[in-house]
Amino acid sequence: MFKKDIFGNYIILKKWIVRILGVISHRRYRGFNELKIEGSEIIKKLPAQGVLFVSNHQTYFADVVAMYHVFNATLHNRENSIKNVGYIWQPKTNLYYVAAKETMRAGILARILSYVGAITVERTWRSKGKDIKRQVKMADISNIKNALEDGWVITFPQGTTTPFKPIRRGTAHIIKTYKPIVVPIVIDGFRRAFDKKGLRMKKKGILQSMVIKEPMVIDYDNVEVNELVEQLQFAIEQHPSHLKVLSEKELAELEALDKQREYDYKAE
Repeated sequence: MFKKDIFGNYIILKKWIVRILGVISHRRYRGFNELKIEGSEIIKKLPAQGVLFVSNHQTYFADVVAMYHVFNATLHNRENSIKNVGYIWQPKTNLYYVAAKETMRAGILARILSYVGAITVERTWRSKGKDIKRQVKMADISNIKNALEDGWVITFPQGTTTPFKPIRRGTAHIIKTYKPIVVPIVIDGFRRAFDKKGLRMKKKGILQSMVIKEPMVIDYDNVEVNELVEQLQFAIEQHPSHLKVLSEKELAELEALDKQREYDYKAE
């Protein structure tokens, strides 16, 4: 009953936090908005440890909460669906996510979310809204290694919610050093549905999406860091080549789709 995880957090308390927050947040992805999932069958094939999920990032918290829903639903035999939130009663407790220490100390809710499974790291490039340069803390790297050995880890290698920002080389170094199974995830719609923190809904009726891709094929011993960084950019669809200018016709089609989503939501 008083068993702890590798970071000294009580597992029974983690379970209850995930259960409560899971029930509270469920309608944000299936109700007020709708989450379209692709590729959840890949989750079922993964080993219990040594998996690193890499994803683009749109909000501080809504992205990772959605992944907790999808992963746990899949492990309880939901296919590309988070229907019926009962799956959250027995959550995966060796699921962790990398987050900035500064973010996870900003308020009581952030600290509660941190207890669930945050691997807090000090940013080496930014602090308190200012650009900085500082050394990577080896303790942060060790914590990620320990989490990978214990279970699954989610990371957002751009380190920011701003789209098409460069991949941080630290993620590539971790992959080369610890050789995890790397599973890319591409998300969309979260930025339109939530505020930047992902705590407050700013719009209902938004179709969110989460695409889980096949594990990356990586030559861990021979790939160069710069090459791996580029592979990650393509995998999470954040390479500059994905940028394009939308035509007036494409913009009109997107506006029409948004109106249709809003109509479908109201019709439900």
